[in-house]
This record gives sequence, structure tokens and C-alpha cells, in this order.
Amino acid sequence: MTKRAITPRYIADHIRRVLKDGGSAPHAEGVQHFFKEEIQSRGWYTAELRKVAVGFRRAILKERGQEFLVRVANQLFSGDVLEEKAFAVFLLETLTGEFSDREFQLLESWLKRISNWADHDGLVHYLIAPMIAAKPGRMGSVFRWAKSKDRWHRRAACVALIQGTRQKMFLSDIKRLSGILLCDQDDMVQKGLGWLLRETAKADAKRTVPYLMRIRAAAPRLVLRTACETLPANVRKRVLQTP
Repeated sequence: MTKRAITPRYIADHIRRVLKDGGSAPHAEGVQHFFKEEIQSRGWYTAELRKVAVGFRRAILKERGQEFLVRVANQLFSGDVLEEKAFAVFLLETLTGEFSDREFQLLESWLKRISNWADHDGLVHYLIAPMIAAKPGRMGSVFRWAKSKDRWHRRAACVALIQGTRQKMFLSDIKRLSGILLCDQDDMVQKGLGWLLRETAKADAKRTVPYLMRIRAAAPRLVLRTACETLPANVRKRVLQTP
């Protein structure tokens, strides 16, 4: 096949064959234990999968460039196999600082392809979140996701701010977001909000603990327990005790 005939789909299909041939059936069966949803897995361990993805990333960037690499990742994140979507994230995870609004819009469109928490957290935490931290003007998408009927968009609204809150950014936005999602009944959304508040408390306990005290009567216990995980025991006890 000539160089001209090689397309992103051709490379993505080649990667799919590599993943299928190199996986472990016993490990694939064990992976299902971590998911409520029925998943398809090739049985790869994360470290090895990332190592292979890094090799492909280097080769594709050298031969075809960044735009081609993004198109390969887009093909892979269209599949149903757990490792294919993870591979797509690994291909792009070091490049978010070079991406523009065009790539952000593409990654945002991937939220419609989410089928489980691993798909979600890889995409949002490692690709979308750093792009929002780098350009806070993208915050409008977060509040649009927060009002979505889709659980993964609402979870994305929370997880997308974690990279920023670790840099002591977005506290007012996080409080506003909590006001929207605090009574959400979906456990995936509650876990996402709890994770965000935990990282916020870890980065800036002085300003976060008073906020947790204010919301503790209304917050679901899952959210509050998760938010307090890294706080000192005496502070955690004070936040979690019944008002």
C-alpha cells in the first residue's frame, strides 16, 4: 500500500488488530468486575497499553502530523471496546496544550459516545479538563453539560474542573456547579461531584471547608463523604456530623 493510501481509518483498524491480538482473555474477564454495564475488553493492563500508544503516537506524529493523529484517535473513540477508547486518550494526552477550540469541540462531541465511567474519566480528566484549565472561557460548556439529561454530561461538568481546582482555580464556578448538581440522584454524578469537592478541599481547605459546612444538610452522603476523604480526621468528623 502506498503512503498516499494510508488513512486514519486504516491506522485505527491496524491498532484494533494489535489490541485484539495482544490482549489477555483471563484479564478481560476480570475487568468486567469493575463495571455495572456490560463491556467489551481486550484484556490489556493500563501501563502496557499506554506504552504501546506512546510508540504509535511518536510514529504517527513523525510520519503524518498532529491533525492525522487526532483523526486516528477520533476513529478509535468511535468503537465499543474499552481499550480502543483508552488508546485514543493515550494518543492525545500530552498534546492538549497545543489544541485549539476546534479540537475542544471534537472532544466535547465524544461525550455522546461514552458508555461507562472509564471511557468518561479518561476523556474528561486527561483531555478536556486541562483544556478548560488552560482556557477558562470554555467554562460555558461545563454549565451546559450540567443541565443535560445525560448522566455522563453531568458527570463531565464535575470532572472537567478537577485539573483547574488543583491549581486553586474556579472556586466560585465550583460552588455554582454544586448548586445545580447537589441534589442529583445519579450515583455517577454524585461521585463526580464528590471527587471535584475532594480535590478542591485538598487544594484550598481554608475556603472549601466552610462551604462544605454550609451544604452538608442538603448534600447526599456519598458526595459529602467523598469530599471529606483527604481532610484531617477532626475536620472530617465535624463536616459529616448531622447538623
